[in-house]
Amino acid sequence: MISVQYISKQYTDQVVFDKISFNLSPRERIGLVGRNGHGKTTLFRLLIGQEECDEGIIAVPNNYRIGYLNQHINFSRPTVLEEGCCGLPDNQKADDWKVKRVLSGLGFSEDDFNRDPAEFSGGFQIRLNLTKVLVSDPNLLLLDEPTNFLDIVSIRWLTNFLNNWKNEIIIISHDRGFMDSVATHIMGIHRYKIKKIAGTTQDYYDQVSMEDEVHEKQRLNDEKKRKQAEQFINSFRAKARHASLVQSRIKSLEKQEVLKKLEKITTLSFSFNAAPFPAKCIQEAQDITFSYNGMHSPLINHLSFSVESNDKICIIGKNGKGKTTLLKLLAGIMSPGEGKVRNHPQTKIGYYEQANTANLNNVLSVEEEISSGVSSIDRKRVRDICGAMMFSGDSALKKIEVLSGGEKCRTLLGKLLVTPANLLLLDEPTHHLDMQSCEAMMDAIDNFDGAVLMVTHNEHILHRVANKLIVFHHDRVFPFYGTYSQFLDQIGWDDQESITMKPSSIQQEKPKKNLSMKDKRKVRAEFIARRSKTLTPYQQKIKEIEKAIAELEQQLHDDTQALIKASHEQDGHSISKLSKSLKQTRTETDTLYKELEDTSEEYEQSKLAFKEEELTYK
Repeated sequence: MISVQYISKQYTDQVVFDKISFNLSPRERIGLVGRNGHGKTTLFRLLIGQEECDEGIIAVPNNYRIGYLNQHINFSRPTVLEEGCCGLPDNQKADDWKVKRVLSGLGFSEDDFNRDPAEFSGGFQIRLNLTKVLVSDPNLLLLDEPTNFLDIVSIRWLTNFLNNWKNEIIIISHDRGFMDSVATHIMGIHRYKIKKIAGTTQDYYDQVSMEDEVHEKQRLNDEKKRKQAEQFINSFRAKARHASLVQSRIKSLEKQEVLKKLEKITTLSFSFNAAPFPAKCIQEAQDITFSYNGMHSPLINHLSFSVESNDKICIIGKNGKGKTTLLKLLAGIMSPGEGKVRNHPQTKIGYYEQANTANLNNVLSVEEEISSGVSSIDRKRVRDICGAMMFSGDSALKKIEVLSGGEKCRTLLGKLLVTPANLLLLDEPTHHLDMQSCEAMMDAIDNFDGAVLMVTHNEHILHRVANKLIVFHHDRVFPFYGTYSQFLDQIGWDDQESITMKPSSIQQEKPKKNLSMKDKRKVRAEFIARRSKTLTPYQQKIKEIEKAIAELEQQLHDDTQALIKASHEQDGHSISKLSKSLKQTRTETDTLYKELEDTSEEYEQSKLAFKEEELTYK
């Protein structure tokens, strides 16, 4: 439906795209991934005509309509419902039921329909923009971070809505679980190029990693062959009888493509600074109750729970129910109306609030802001933290006032890393991070030798991180002593049965509820046996191919040395024989490298599918 051919885009000396091409086919749902600043939003602007490419063609069919989620607020109607109806096509202006359905799915109540849009928070105003796009019935939906400002229930509703969408979609999102649940294809911006595959984000990243690895192996192998050829040329250049052979080698070298060493891509890499803690219980909430002035019922009502020294607790629920307020109570920023929050004498709290970027000092540099809260820290430590937050070199000297929203959040995160802590309170810490940086955040939380309480709506993070939950649900708040999978199994959200998740490439058989321990062990044993039966042949084949490649590369080395020796000795028969052998060995090596790449890709896809299935047995 849309064809992008050889487009390039550059800002001054910054290359964004270098002759990229792709096609968008009917009913494709594409997840667009890439690091922050690598051109995802720029590509959207090119597709809708807000910007022009430096060269290349973007072909869009006549009467093909593109709906784009705008982050800017510009409302012209007095009520939410009337504003939402502005998005309806001209022939559907009377179908306000469609608008009501989407508004309800995105968290608006019926009482909200007649309120002025200006009365709502920025997050709900973005939801109203999203409503207008969804009801406009375009041929192509372009959604740039649509889950920002959505709570977990609204994200699940949007997942179901998009899975039933009849036209094309391209989504930018840092929420890996959401993207994998919606996308049929993943398209990534990597090293100024575009790569599109059918499958999940894991499939894409595995393939890119494999291709980078193969490229580097091929580059080193070519470099080795080039040095051997140059050695041969230098050895026999002065001998007339070998002139034709030397010239042949020279021409061969000139034709050979020289692969460049891949540029290292900067990524977020850090670990939290854990302060030692000697006891088991680090914090305890004792029957706490809290309400803001004018509230008819408490926001938090008689909540009690304890935090152990290595707990990873996620706080979940709809927006506006009190999750951030609870973090502030635990951090000591606010006090409960009733009850107490007790900390161990050696508790050291690190608090991250994403909305706190307004408190950064605009006249300071990143380096100065990160070190501003601690007088004793040395500059090298500060610069190390700046580097970990992707402010390397002169980037650490950038003023806060010129930073993007994501860069300001990374600065806040850097400030958190300066001070040792054994209890981290994190309010949506992945909100402005790209997908790879979200993975780095989860790794840092996993490896943190202390306790973490985190507000998040990202179900991928919930499945991976949480060992306990604090749940805001049905006007209640309560602790849940189990994983997120167990919560979904035992309690779940109201919409749970309507969520359509994309099936894995391997048929999964979820264990039935209420099985005895003996039956559960039997089901898991069968799963392990089936996984081993599937994956072991791949592992054995990969080892065999790698061993064969190593043997062939050794043979290449030996034959090359023998050819040099035969040339010195003017042994024409050996030269002819060794030349044929080298050509055949190189062909066999190239074939094995391709076989290794294909087998490794199949292995990683199967392994991922079994990993997803394994979650259902926990």
